[in-house]
This record gives sequence, C-alpha cells and structure tokens, in this order.
Amino acid sequence: MSHTPFHNAAQAALLDARSRYLRRLAVETLEGGGRGHIGSTLSLMEILRVLYDDVMRYRPRQPDWAERDRFILSKGHGCIAQYALLADKGFIPRAALREFCRQHAILGGHPDANKIPGVEASTGALGHGLPIGVGMALAARLRGQGQRVFVVMGDGETNEGSVWEAAMAAGKHRLSNLVALVDYNKLQSYGPTAEVQDMEPFADKWRAFNFAVAEVNGHDVEALRALLAALPLEDGRPTAIICHTIKGKGLPFAEGRADWHHKSKLSAAEIEAMYDALGGRDHA
Repeated sequence: MSHTPFHNAAQAALLDARSRYLRRLAVETLEGGGRGHIGSTLSLMEILRVLYDDVMRYRPRQPDWAERDRFILSKGHGCIAQYALLADKGFIPRAALREFCRQHAILGGHPDANKIPGVEASTGALGHGLPIGVGMALAARLRGQGQRVFVVMGDGETNEGSVWEAAMAAGKHRLSNLVALVDYNKLQSYGPTAEVQDMEPFADKWRAFNFAVAEVNGHDVEALRALLAALPLEDGRPTAIICHTIKGKGLPFAEGRADWHHKSKLSAAEIEAMYDALGGRDHA
C-alpha cells in the first residue's frame, strides 16, 4: 500500500453529510441487486459529486442537450457511483436504484448508453473511455463547439495500452477541452496496483504525452472544486488529474481491501452494517 502524503490525506478525509448521503444511495443500489463493485464505487464518489454538483453543464430533463459537457465513466464497473448521481440529479427515478441488475431493469452492472439517460458511452471493457473521449473532444473542436469532455478511469485500467495510444493522440492534437481523471485507489481487482503492474512515476507518464498534470486528494471536496474550477490547467494541453483515493472509502471494514472490489450475494447483515457506517437508513 502506498503511503504518499496524498494517500494518507485521502485516508484521513472526513465525509460530510452529502458524501454520506450519496454513499447511502449506493448501498440502496447494492441492496436492490444484492451485489456490486463496492470498493470501486466508493473511491469514486467525491470525484463524481464535484463534477455533477459544481463543474459540468447538463440538463437532466434534456439529457441529449447539444451544449452539454460529456462525461465518460471508463471504469464502468464503478457505475453505482454514477447511478447515485443520476438519481440525485433527476436523470433517472430513485426507484430505479432498487432494480439494479434485475431482469428488464435499465441499470446493469456496467453503464449502458442505450438504456440510461445521462450515460454517454457503454463502458466496462477497460481502456475504451479515453479513446472515445478523445474522439468527442476533437469533434467538438472541429465543430467550433465549447463542450468539455471528462473521462474517469481507474488506476488499474491504465495498464491498458489503448489508454496511452489515446493519450498520445490527445497530446498531439492539444485537446485542452479534454480532462482525464484517474481514480488512483492503489488497488486492482486482486491486489495492489504497484504489484500487479506498477505505473509509477505516474504523473511523469502523463506529462510525457503533453498533458498538464495535477494531483489531488480525491476525497477532499474543496480541493477538487478549486482544481476543477481552474480548467484547463494549461492552454493548448489536455489535462490529467490524478485523484488519490481509498478503495471502499466510508466503510471502515472495506477501506483499502482488495476483497471488497466486488461482492456477490450480499447478506441483510452486511447491508445493515453499511448503512450503520454511513449514519443509518434514510426515512423519506
């Protein structure tokens, strides 16, 4: 496990009421489906919260609005975090969360752009989101449109060569309307990223592909807001933001544990333990 200052700060970050509420929506989704990628969902939550609350332009009642910013969750297995925000913002009804992964439901284990309002790309096969985002960003510029494209990836996902082919193209075309955010939680599905395929020096890799780079505590809402308000970090360059996070953040028994990457057949007791850790169930 990494013990960088950013990582230690992410471990210590306290979750406010909104972050706990969004995590309870995630648990509600897990309860509906009885399974899901828990650790990957919870490390993402503040990144997505700030993007949806403070940064991106969109219209929930008009999800295909031409002037919207584009968001791609390339690490599609973390989709429950996006589903929580889509329900919170009114793209989908909250009741849809309870139907997660059920037959005929719109919300599956990976996001489906053909079924879910507000989902721009069907993802889950890792390494595809940044290439799609490069195409969207380049198309927006060629059309003279002002949309920005935000792509969220996992650190393990950046083992994929397609990520770096896309980064090379983004750097060449100087796509300052493209923002790549990496959920750097230091764990992949079966072990530490540093052991599976060490990506360090990580920031330097992005710089080598002509990205402007910043690192941030991915659970610090104010730090994320300040950084994302300053986009683009440099004119004429795409941006890479390395978000240092904790897998399973918010559930003390899951934090930093690879065995909480995904859970199947969640018991009622496990679900209640999650709610208890987040302040209890919501009573509407």
